[in-house]
Amino acid sequence: MSALFNIQTPAAMIDLARMRRNIELMQRRMDVLGVRFRPHIKTSKCAPVVRAQLAAGAQGITVSTLKEAEQFYADGFTDILYAVGMVPAKLSRVLGLRRKGCGLKIITDNVQSASAIAAFGRDQSEIFEVFIEIDTDGHRSGIKPDEQALLDVARTLHEGGMRLGGVLTHAGSSYDYDTPEGLKGIAEQERAGCVFAAERIRAASLPCPEVSVGSTPTALSATSLEGVTEVRAGVYVFFDLVMSNVGICTTEDIALSVLTTVIGHQREKGWAVVDSGWMAMSRDRGTQKQKRDYGYGQVCSVDGTALPGYLLTGANQEHGIVSREDALDADIVGRFPLGTQLRILPNHACATAAQFPNYHAVAQDGALSIWSRLQGW
Repeated sequence: MSALFNIQTPAAMIDLARMRRNIELMQRRMDVLGVRFRPHIKTSKCAPVVRAQLAAGAQGITVSTLKEAEQFYADGFTDILYAVGMVPAKLSRVLGLRRKGCGLKIITDNVQSASAIAAFGRDQSEIFEVFIEIDTDGHRSGIKPDEQALLDVARTLHEGGMRLGGVLTHAGSSYDYDTPEGLKGIAEQERAGCVFAAERIRAASLPCPEVSVGSTPTALSATSLEGVTEVRAGVYVFFDLVMSNVGICTTEDIALSVLTTVIGHQREKGWAVVDSGWMAMSRDRGTQKQKRDYGYGQVCSVDGTALPGYLLTGANQEHGIVSREDALDADIVGRFPLGTQLRILPNHACATAAQFPNYHAVAQDGALSIWSRLQGW
């Protein structure tokens, strides 16, 4: 308790016991399903967290920015997949990493990008390893599994002298489901669509060695991953309130929180004012459209125990409003006196973590470590 009291708030906190439990849960699941697991490190962007994931059995990492790729390669990670569509302006940075010895893989979902990758590779005498992004749920980018464009991109890369690494998909719409049946259904849709895309490429006498799928909800809900070679998932390492609403974790599994301090009150409104606004929690209100709206976050005691009925119901830039969600608390001053430390569980762990340059990692025995977190692109 005293160690936390000395931390300047707001601060991002990691409950190490919960984090390790989450890592073990996912790795066991992947081991049972018989697939390689490549965690998406965009959630933590933190080397000690990623080392714990690899120590548990993960192989390689997924990144969302080239800065992540550069920093994690410098930290000793060599098998890296950059899972954002490639544009010509970024190819020189990719080349620089590969020339240093990084096994960086890139992705594309259109002929124009594929042509640019092949042309740049030939000019630089570099054989880029490229995955084709597949749209299996209409959520974001990618080529639909049955589109002619899939074979056009595959031929452009292969005939252009590049290494066609395989196909990749992300069923982001899985966040919209909240029943076991629905989650199993979207997990199978993700698997079947990506495997079908790979089969089409192979039927055209083109190489497609890898089939990479994944999101946290589908990874934890799939009953079969036949034809899949690797799974990617990220937010599972911390979990969050959106994932709790989806139904794949509980609030007791959420490893990331924001430590905050009560700085004042509005007694007549039943408010305790804290020093964590949307600059600490982020503007993400992902639970707003789900079955349970947590406002800007679930309020917990300083030891991380959720306080039922108390939410961060409002937020300005540096001020947060703690109040009951269903009634005015006439004893708000007595309940949360000035200087009280609380923890707030986030709606979206990736967005909240991104607000901070480091984490305060707390072990079960109270030992505290400060871990740096990468920011920027």
